[in-house]
Amino acid sequence: MKKWLLVYGAGTLGALVASIGLWLAGRYGLTSALDVRIAPGLSAHWLYPRLVWGGLWGFLLLLPVFGSRWIFKSLVLALVPTLVQLFVIYPYTTGYSVAGLALGLLTPLVIYFYYAVWALVASITLRLA
Repeated sequence: MKKWLLVYGAGTLGALVASIGLWLAGRYGLTSALDVRIAPGLSAHWLYPRLVWGGLWGFLLLLPVFGSRWIFKSLVLALVPTLVQLFVIYPYTTGYSVAGLALGLLTPLVIYFYYAVWALVASITLRLA
C-alpha cells in the first residue's frame, strides 16, 4: 500500500510541475513560437483532471522494466500517456484530429515534452522518497 501511495503522489506532483510548465510555456509564448495553439489558463477546472490522471499514470512507474536506469525508464514510460493523448484523447474526445495536428504540427513534440517532464519529476520524487 505504501508503494502505491508513493507512486500516486509522485505522479500527481509530476503532473503539477508539468502542468505549470505547460501553462508558463503558453503564457510566455513558447508554444505559439512553435506554432502550437496550446495556451491553457491556470484554473482548477483545467488543472484538476491533469493531477488525477498524472497520479494514475504514476502506477506505470511500478513496472519492472529497464532496471536501475530510471532516467531512460522515465523517458520511455512517458510515451504511454503521450500516445494515449495523441491517438485517443485528441481525435475522439476533443476533436483536434489525430495527434492533435489541428493545434499545430509540433503538437506531438510539445505533448511528449510535457509527459517527459511529468515522468522525470515523478521518478526523481520516488528516488528521493
